[in-house]
Amino acid sequence: MTSNGKQKALYIALCVLTAIVMWIFADNYGTDGSPVLYTKWFRDIPITYTGESVLTGRGMMLLEEGTDTTVDLQLRGSHWDLALLDSDYIRVTANLSDVTRTGEQTVSSVITSYTYSYFGNSNITRVRQDPSTITINVAELYHKTVDVRCEITGNVAEGYSAGELQISPTEIEVRGDQADVDAVSYVKVNLDLGDGATSAVTAELPVQFYDANDQLLEDTSLQASEDIIQVTLPVYVTKELQLTMDFVESPGARQSNVDWEIEPSTILVSGPAEVLNDMDSIVLDEFVLADLGTTTNYSYAIPIPEGCENLSGVTRATLRISFRDMLRTSAATTNFRLVNEPEGRHVTIQTAQLVVLLFGTAEDVAAVEPDDIQVTVDLASFGSAAGTYTVPAEVTVNGHDVGVSGTYQVRVTISEMPTVVVPDEPEEPDTPAEPSGENPDTGDETT
Repeated sequence: MTSNGKQKALYIALCVLTAIVMWIFADNYGTDGSPVLYTKWFRDIPITYTGESVLTGRGMMLLEEGTDTTVDLQLRGSHWDLALLDSDYIRVTANLSDVTRTGEQTVSSVITSYTYSYFGNSNITRVRQDPSTITINVAELYHKTVDVRCEITGNVAEGYSAGELQISPTEIEVRGDQADVDAVSYVKVNLDLGDGATSAVTAELPVQFYDANDQLLEDTSLQASEDIIQVTLPVYVTKELQLTMDFVESPGARQSNVDWEIEPSTILVSGPAEVLNDMDSIVLDEFVLADLGTTTNYSYAIPIPEGCENLSGVTRATLRISFRDMLRTSAATTNFRLVNEPEGRHVTIQTAQLVVLLFGTAEDVAAVEPDDIQVTVDLASFGSAAGTYTVPAEVTVNGHDVGVSGTYQVRVTISEMPTVVVPDEPEEPDTPAEPSGENPDTGDETT
């Protein structure tokens, strides 16, 4: 194509575009600023009914048979507006709140809204509606209560078992035309476990209506007090759990220095998989090893995890425990330490020495020297006190894995700090004046 040919084609395209723009402008604004109006039919626009809860409260219901479900609308607007308008964005609603009787009747309160598919509200008006009024068919509401059943499909994994099915609610009220309601024997939901469930399966399922011959009732105008049923199927697992103790250690009382066993050592438990999957043992109780004395047998109730079942049937377990090597002996110490001494007070410890009871392995106890035993006396509660008091003392053994049995007290005397009187410095005597070195008579300097 020559250069002139390209220019000619461009001019033609620009002319066509200009004509289209002028046509759209003229179509929307006309000669006096108003658009040129056209009409267009929109068919089968669905009707949305509101106020059905009010109708139900009056013991009535809307029947599908004999009730209009769609209308045709003839709308007026500019060619541009009508072209942009989509049937899906047209809303027709009919209000049932004023209906007070049964039978076929018309509803005149129709509200129609139009919305552009892209640009928001349009300037479109309604010319005609076919039918011009909405016909509804209202019947007396009939109801009865039926059972809720659940059909289970799928299976649980190997080694797991299903528990008792839980349905909520177990009964619902069915409402509708008497003939339809009478045909309903029960409602059913379907729970699918999938292939190999290993934990509880919970679902919210829609109801379906069934007759006495277990046939699904379809295409009915039935309503239910609950459209969704919550169903839970627990999935159980059986596990052998070890019985154990929570041993509390302290200096001189270590778990490594005890022999212990629990009878029975394990129990068989069945319960929800989500509870037992992460469990390997059951703790009977807490046991403070420092309190272990000559008694070697202890009995405990076996705590079972919530929602689980003890398949072994044994409800109590016996702990047999004793130290392998334990020496208990007394030792005296004079190693006292005061902390938080009251300000401005003098504290005297009246207790010359303190005899304490030590325990631990024979080797550890034998290695303790008197100075290793520390007696700490805390005077924080004696801020301005004075007198003699018996004060609790904390005894520790430094540098050894040795414990201390019992409680201890130390006698102390608190007194005011004596006042120190500083004597005044003596005044220096007057010193006679030194001779000036001149002879007063002659004025000559003396030698």
